[in-house]
Amino acid sequence: MLTEEGQEVILALWGILLIAFLLLQWNAVYLTLPILLALFIAGAFFRPTLNVEVTRVIGHDRFMEGQEVEVTLRIKALERIPSLKISDEVPEGLEVVGGTPEAVLSFKPGEEKVIKYRVGVRRGIHVFNGVRLTYRDPFSFFMIEKEVEHYTELIGVPRIEEVQTPYSTKGTKITIGHLPSPRVGEGVEFYAIREYQPGDPLKIINWKATARTGKVMSNEYESERKVDVIFIVDAAKKGERVMDYSIRAAASLMLNSLNEGTSFGLVLSEAVPLWVRVDYGKRHFFKCVDFLSTARPDENNMIAYQIEHLIRSRFPPRAQLVYVSPLMTEESRKALEIMSSYGYRVVVISPNPYTAITPEDREEELALKLLSLQRKAHLKRLRGHGIIVDWDVRKPLKVAIAEVLNV
Repeated sequence: MLTEEGQEVILALWGILLIAFLLLQWNAVYLTLPILLALFIAGAFFRPTLNVEVTRVIGHDRFMEGQEVEVTLRIKALERIPSLKISDEVPEGLEVVGGTPEAVLSFKPGEEKVIKYRVGVRRGIHVFNGVRLTYRDPFSFFMIEKEVEHYTELIGVPRIEEVQTPYSTKGTKITIGHLPSPRVGEGVEFYAIREYQPGDPLKIINWKATARTGKVMSNEYESERKVDVIFIVDAAKKGERVMDYSIRAAASLMLNSLNEGTSFGLVLSEAVPLWVRVDYGKRHFFKCVDFLSTARPDENNMIAYQIEHLIRSRFPPRAQLVYVSPLMTEESRKALEIMSSYGYRVVVISPNPYTAITPEDREEELALKLLSLQRKAHLKRLRGHGIIVDWDVRKPLKVAIAEVLNV
């Protein structure tokens, strides 16, 4: 492929020939000989096939968002190349923070060289597709371009912080730690007195109640089994400004459930909702985190319908629901009311989108105050449907939870 300089030389060559023809000055043709010789030398002796091997090395495939990652390119040329430009195609979601993904190098046959640079990781899946090689001959007449395919995937997982779990099991009481299930069975928490049933052990017979009623009565106790936790993440486009905060909150609370041995599930409410069934363990945790890593704001106005459908068909009874939503839309607020109407205990982690905005003038400041007052009115109306953590995203999540727990 001719470069711009090569095209200019060819035009000059034709220009000399045209002038010689018009003026009948055939001696001028000899002026083209040096140009033709240079073109011949460039085309015959400086046209490598770009037989190059490229390897991209990244430590591993998962990194925390905000972390800096070193990318190493190893380039081995199997032929002599006087001047080769190497350009790594950095994914759009990654920012180069150190070094450069481009370099111009010369190679001897079999020689290997290394290019290193660093990128800042953002949440999501980032794909390196290939490395572009560009060669120009010494006269800059010809250019050869080649794309070396080398697929590398880098996943930016949400930043996770240590938080308390504001789960609710009875009324509006907030408990921290393992969650007892209200199912009746063997346990240590007294539940009720009932008539003796065949098979009941003698140790649970309530002799005082038996003497008082004239019937053999037994004690019942609450089972100490843990409840299932369902994390529901609102991915509506209107809450795009605090989407990353929502994802971090869900991942942090999931880690807490993993550490406590609590089984949990995930609903990612996009246009097509994602449901990850209830399970437990590290493999399940990383599966959910991978889905959270790829979540993007979506034009979804059906979260209430989606949640009601999943409650009827997928959610386990008596589960603890953790709803992560900025509650920006009427549909998202209706979803909370639906969860409560089906008898579920709900904790809402609501990142405040207006705390993520820095006003630039007095008018913007007044507009934010009005919007904040409107939000407070919505939250006040919804507090009867669950425990709401109104999260000022300028503060850590654990501080917002501690304010609700009053600790």
